[in-house]
Amino acid sequence: MNVLRTLLPEILVATTAIAVLFADLPLRTAAQRRLLLWLSLGGIFLALWATWAEAPSLAFGGMVVGDGLTRVFRVLALGVAAVGLVLSRDYLVRMDLERGEYYALVLFAALGAQLLAASRNLLLMFLALELLSVPLYVLAAFARHHRSSQEAGLKYFLLGSFASGVFLYGMALVYGQVGTLDLTRLGEEGGLLLRLGTGLLLVGLAYKAAVVPFHAWAPDVYEGSPMPAAAYMSVIAKVGAIAALARLASAALPGLVDLWRPFVAVLSALTMVVGNLGALWQRNLKRMLAYSSIAHAGYLLTGLAAGTATGLVASAYYLAAYALMQLGAFGVLVLLERMGLEADEVQDLGGLGDRSPTLAAAFALFMASLVGVPPTVGFVGKFYLFAAALEAGLGWLALVGVATSVVSVAYYLRAAYAAYAEEGRAGVRMAGGRWAAAGVATAALGVLLGGVVGGPVIQWVYIAAGVIP
Repeated sequence: MNVLRTLLPEILVATTAIAVLFADLPLRTAAQRRLLLWLSLGGIFLALWATWAEAPSLAFGGMVVGDGLTRVFRVLALGVAAVGLVLSRDYLVRMDLERGEYYALVLFAALGAQLLAASRNLLLMFLALELLSVPLYVLAAFARHHRSSQEAGLKYFLLGSFASGVFLYGMALVYGQVGTLDLTRLGEEGGLLLRLGTGLLLVGLAYKAAVVPFHAWAPDVYEGSPMPAAAYMSVIAKVGAIAALARLASAALPGLVDLWRPFVAVLSALTMVVGNLGALWQRNLKRMLAYSSIAHAGYLLTGLAAGTATGLVASAYYLAAYALMQLGAFGVLVLLERMGLEADEVQDLGGLGDRSPTLAAAFALFMASLVGVPPTVGFVGKFYLFAAALEAGLGWLALVGVATSVVSVAYYLRAAYAAYAEEGRAGVRMAGGRWAAAGVATAALGVLLGGVVGGPVIQWVYIAAGVIP
């Protein structure tokens, strides 16, 4: 029974994914397939309830841990899956892509992210990483009749498989040195193999989070993927990777902090610089948001580089903020189309302020929050991240973060400016959709509330994670 209690959220998500596949078999029309969304959301909310009601516990000989850190990342993964599905439904119907497989793939990817947070054993962490990754490869290629989507899925699969191999080889080196895959025992002794293995583990996870220099796949994959799939993978992959890195930092690497902190700090700085500079030249919105996603991976690493409980909580809070901002920005694009195709160019935003003032205002809000303009959740999140870096003596890293945030003003506000100042482009229209509009509204509300009441929210994260501020 203890095993079932510890893994109940994961069991509910897995059961829901399988149920969706079977429920899809007799459904024929779009109205009937609406049941798939309701069934998926119902399973997600049951898993959230189970997460909230769960007491701290261990299962499978300590391989699975249900502690505060697990709870925080479970809530994040489930919340991202719920909003991602709501944003997807209208697009899938419009593009004739609605299949039960899509909903199941989203749920299985969320399951992988949940298990990464709960893993206290490297073997389980590897299995969870693959459970997260494989559904995302398929989602990237889900528009199988479009060559660009097929190319995106193939690129993601090939490079992702290489990263998985690097992670697996790191596991082998660690086991060869320590003789165990239990994270809590990795810091008991040192050695060259342990250091090399730890580095390879970090590289494998850095690829999943699109950290420089393991980021080159992201712009091409996001551009070729269906819009809602790109939105979802840009967030859920980071939830899983940051959860795994947080677990490694808190359970396995405290004794090696002087070894890995400079490495992570340098990766963080490079990622912020390359991501923001790369986004400056993009006219395609999906590629711009891909480079933005790379930059935000750097910001997330800032809290982990601090190597403190405060930094860990700041990264978790900023991950939630990033999820709201990124999903909201993609959600606005889901509501637009150009001659039956995706409206994914900066020019396609022209005239949005006249056609839909509310949607234009929401897009401007998401762009301002991604920059870090107060009083949005992006500002509060960056404040806590940079404060954690300063507390850990990484003032130079906080300075890089502030400088790159200033650089990001150029491309984020350029996109928002286009929505109000440029003429409408021929062939671009409002595609509509109540579900997508609800997803955008939810994200916008979260961005505003997270900025206004950021203090109480991060206090809850401290409590949920079992950390004393």
